[in-house]
Amino acid sequence: MTGRIPFPRYLSEYVRDERVLSLEECVAKMTGRSARRLGLTDRGLIRAGMVADLVLFDPETVADTATFDDPRRTPIGIPYVLVNGVIVIDDGVRTDDRPGRSVRLGIPRAAGAV
Repeated sequence: MTGRIPFPRYLSEYVRDERVLSLEECVAKMTGRSARRLGLTDRGLIRAGMVADLVLFDPETVADTATFDDPRRTPIGIPYVLVNGVIVIDDGVRTDDRPGRSVRLGIPRAAGAV
């Protein structure tokens, strides 16, 4: 898997439709393994002390709806998203909260920064 394929497309095409990956393998590639590769030691796993970035999705319905003509279309099958423990997608609707920040490779994170 190379290139910039949106995560909902990985889940719908490679897991559900083509069965190239198991759901567990795909989620591991998108979370813990990616966090480790990027040096994000406080992300990518669900356990005490980690940042609460969570995505609740339905493996039966999750799908990327973006097209070349409309690349900003919202995926389906993802009712809830939490960033730093704050709900930013609530029952499929974007909230006004913006608790995250950009992660830049090669730029050290400030002590205590989330």
